[in-house]
Amino acid sequence: MEEILLISQLKNGDRTAFRELVELFKDKVYNTSLGILQNTSDAEDITQEVFIEVFLSIADFKGNSALNTWIYRIAINKSLELIRKNKRKKRFSFITSFFSDADPAIEQQDFEHPGVLIENKERSGVLFKAIDKLPENQKTAFILSKVECIPNKEIADIMKVSVSSVESLLHRAKSNLKILLGNFYKNYK
Repeated sequence: MEEILLISQLKNGDRTAFRELVELFKDKVYNTSLGILQNTSDAEDITQEVFIEVFLSIADFKGNSALNTWIYRIAINKSLELIRKNKRKKRFSFITSFFSDADPAIEQQDFEHPGVLIENKERSGVLFKAIDKLPENQKTAFILSKVECIPNKEIADIMKVSVSSVESLLHRAKSNLKILLGNFYKNYK
């Protein structure tokens, strides 16, 4: 369906158009959120939140960017908000642990991205743990570029930065990943 028609139908509350939108973007939103959050349950929750947000705010969509750019931006922002919220909870949990007998241990879940071949699971787990250590903007640019295969121009629109900024973020992300992964690959050979 043509994007302008789809947007018009969405703004008119057409449920069929909304179902079509969800079908078109659910996997992209989920995979992007999963790449950032590295937790399947959180990615599923964020995917639902993204489409609720799209449904509730489509009337305010001005069309200054492509619909998919707007949806990716919502997914990234919601994913990063959840990471910040979880970091605040962890800090608060650490502080309150001084005043209680509770163990402040934090659950660490092994992460496997669904797009990774079985024979590459170990290496992909190491890679995603390293990606998770990147600064937010580098992590976002890297996931959109290398995991979601989105062109730099579209990443620039999603992140609201210039194409040269995206290129710089990707370069720094790769440099940081080389450092973070250096020991693993020395031992892997």
